[in-house]
Amino acid sequence: MAKMNMLHAINSALDISMAEHPQACIFGEDVGYFGGVFRATSGLQEKYGKHRVFNTPLTEQGILGFANGLAAFGAPALAEIQFADYIFPAFDQIVNESAKFRYRSGNEFNVGNLTIRTPYGGGIAGGLYHSQSPEAYFAHTPGLKLVVPRNPYQAKGLLRACIKDDNPVIFFEPKRLYRASVGEVPEEDYTIEIGKAEVVKEGSDITVLAWGAQMEIIEQAAVKAEEAGISCEIIDLRSILPWDAETLIKSVTKTGRLVISHEAPITNGFGAEIAATIQKECFLHLESPIERVCGLDTPYPLALEKEYVPDALKVFEAIKKSVEF
Repeated sequence: MAKMNMLHAINSALDISMAEHPQACIFGEDVGYFGGVFRATSGLQEKYGKHRVFNTPLTEQGILGFANGLAAFGAPALAEIQFADYIFPAFDQIVNESAKFRYRSGNEFNVGNLTIRTPYGGGIAGGLYHSQSPEAYFAHTPGLKLVVPRNPYQAKGLLRACIKDDNPVIFFEPKRLYRASVGEVPEEDYTIEIGKAEVVKEGSDITVLAWGAQMEIIEQAAVKAEEAGISCEIIDLRSILPWDAETLIKSVTKTGRLVISHEAPITNGFGAEIAATIQKECFLHLESPIERVCGLDTPYPLALEKEYVPDALKVFEAIKKSVEF
């Protein structure tokens, strides 16, 4: 297998999809000759032409309005929102049009060919307008799927699954890992099932759950915990909507403890939904309260980014607190 970083893996998935579907189009701000602000679409305009890989005006609502129309026509629409922070002008198009197309028509028409890629999260000193994690806003919307990869192998397989899926999908890409995460990735086509969490490491004392860039953080925390004699079961949620409650319930039933970590603010973050579900389903098995290690209820700070983002030490402290309860 080839060594790829996450950007190369995403580019490979897009390349395969463009070759597979003659009508597929990639569009967004600066995605053409420039290859996108992070270069995820580099070389694709030269390969497939300006009529299939092209820049749009700086209007996110327009990007998604066009994407809905293209997908309704039947062509795979591969839209990029340059930063997840910019997705809010397109919120109406996504939650009121993309998510409801199939429902409102009684399945007479749909936009199942729509995939929205967008970089999310911190780690690049981007400040309050380039660092947000808005996944919980969309998790409240039936009709969408939300997927988050943790490494290059996952990114390619999950993105290919998103593009093949017969539903509109938002693919959140952890921008901090774009070049930092490198691993072996098959050059050929493959998919990873959407809606299925992965038990990355089995353990017996506590379950630790995250997704995207936080996976690296909880793995570091688990190493500290192992040194302290605590066995951690590590789970990557991978898919936020739908999310794999069954795998997590099975794990927490075994360990009796759960720590959830995500970058988004703690209040109404998706960790709250997970905690509520596990409290209901695993109540008689829980040995301690469910812990959440998340971002703060404040705009994402520039100077204090390290203090804001959940790190391995914060997660380790939560693990100890849970085990020692």
